[in-house]
This record gives sequence, structure tokens and C-alpha cells, in this order.
Amino acid sequence: MMKVLITGGAGFIGSHLVDRALEDGYQVRVVDNLSTGHLRNLPMGHPHLEFSQGDIRDEALINDLCKGIDVIVHLAAVASVQASVEDPVGTHQSNFDGTLNILEAARDNKVRRILYASSAAVYGDARTLPITENTALNPLTPYAIDKLSGEYYLAAYQRNYGIESLSLRFFNIYGPRQDASSPYSGVISIFADHILSGQPLTIYGDGKQTRDFVYVRDLIDILMIGLGLKQMRAEVVNVGSSRSISLHDLIHELEQLVGYPIGKNYGQAREGDIRHSQASISHLKTLIGYAPSTPVSSGLAKLLESVRIPRVVM
Repeated sequence: MMKVLITGGAGFIGSHLVDRALEDGYQVRVVDNLSTGHLRNLPMGHPHLEFSQGDIRDEALINDLCKGIDVIVHLAAVASVQASVEDPVGTHQSNFDGTLNILEAARDNKVRRILYASSAAVYGDARTLPITENTALNPLTPYAIDKLSGEYYLAAYQRNYGIESLSLRFFNIYGPRQDASSPYSGVISIFADHILSGQPLTIYGDGKQTRDFVYVRDLIDILMIGLGLKQMRAEVVNVGSSRSISLHDLIHELEQLVGYPIGKNYGQAREGDIRHSQASISHLKTLIGYAPSTPVSSGLAKLLESVRIPRVVM
């Protein structure tokens, strides 16, 4: 039975991956400091699940958790552009130092493979769309710089120590279990939470900015295929849908689903936010033979159902 270590495994993405990995017969070890993750997201008591509450900055802990591990999926991070602008040192310690700890522990324990959650933020405000893996890199924030540095370190550890890796540049992931109360949450989960509580939505900027949204179950399919790859070559790959939508159009989709107009407020555009984003996923399809297929409308419907927002028939 293959044994996988999932960092950040009690969080939004990590907990969905834990569920699938257990279903597919993996022995799963999770480390999470529970700063944004929750034990309620995990099937505690499952015979093939081990959980450790701890921080990836803890070298001794991470070294111990890597013993006997076949593959690591490194998801743990302070996943917020805005937080990195406000606290670059703190986020660097988690996002860069923590990643280096993972790599060193993998080297010490002869872990041969790592899947790494990078970010489309490494591209900055790309001048042309769609964004390919060859688009010029222009990290605009400490978060993006740390994520890109992690990619470079993974490539270096493959060259120098033979640790195979795949860096996945996530675009905007959404779906159930994304905690809207977290300061690092995504726009869709925050919008859903505000609809549930009857609050107006806050749009930073003019609402014409576009994003490429990926439903979390599609991402989990990609990660599971990645776990089964026969070989990794320190490649980077975009994980997007290849479709973009403006925030205004996103809100319109939500209004269609809930059946009533949603109140909106506008605020000043935030430091570090990009204007437009859309992934090219040609390399993803070539590499793993899969592309995300959940339309935004379907993904939003599943999310609203999960948070029990009633639909009003107009």
C-alpha cells in the first residue's frame, strides 16, 4: 500500500484529496497546524489515516513524518496574496522556509516524489491570454515570489538529489469546505457566505476583472492522476479550466441560481490583485490526459447546495 504525506490535509483542498486517496487505497498521513484547516473535514478514525497537528516550519516534526513515505503532496501554505503584502516575513516563513523543510526531510528520508501546489500568481498581470507555462514570469507579491522560489528549489532538488517533482500552478480553486471565515478564502466562498447571511457582496475594483475558476473535484482528479504518474521531471503545469469569467458575470450566475437579485458594494482595488487571468491547459492535457470539465454554473450549484442556500422561484 502506497503511503502519502499530505501537508495542509485538513484544509479545503487537502481534505478532499484525503477522501479520494483513502477511497483509492492509499495509506494517508496528514500534517496540519489547523490555522485554517478543521478536523471536521477529515474522516478521523479511518484505519488508514494518520493525523499530526503541527507546522511545516518544525524541522524535527516534518523529518519524522516523512519516514516511510512514498510521495508527498505539499499543499500547506499561507494561501493569500493580500496576507503576504501585509506580512511578508510571516508568510515567507511558512511558504518558503516550510517548503525547504519538506524538501530536506524528503532528502533525508529518501522520499522520491513530491507534488507541489504552486500558483498562477507567479505570472503576475500577464499581458496576453491565455497564460501558458512559457508566459513571462512576473511575481508581483511576496506570496508569488515564494511560490516561484519553491518551484526553483524543487527543480534543484531533482537535479541534485533525484527527488522527482511536479509543480502545479493553481488558478482559482473553489468548492465545498472552502472556509469563508478564513482571511485567506477565495472570492466564491466569500460570496456564497454573504448570500447565506443576507449581506451584500463587496467587489474590489469595477467587477470587470476576470478569473479562471476550477471546481475542487476536478483538481482532485488531477492530483490523483499526478500521484500515479510513472515519472516526474520537475515540470510545471497550469491547473485551470481554460475559461475565464468576470466577477460581474459570476454574480449574475449566482443570481440565476438563487433566484433573486444580490446586493453589491464596491471598494478600491486591492494591492497585488491582477486584472485578468485565463489558463492554457494544453500542457496539462498532454501530460496527464485530463482537463477540468465542471462548468462554473454547475460548480456554483454544488457549492450552494453544500452550504444550504435555498433557491427562490421568481
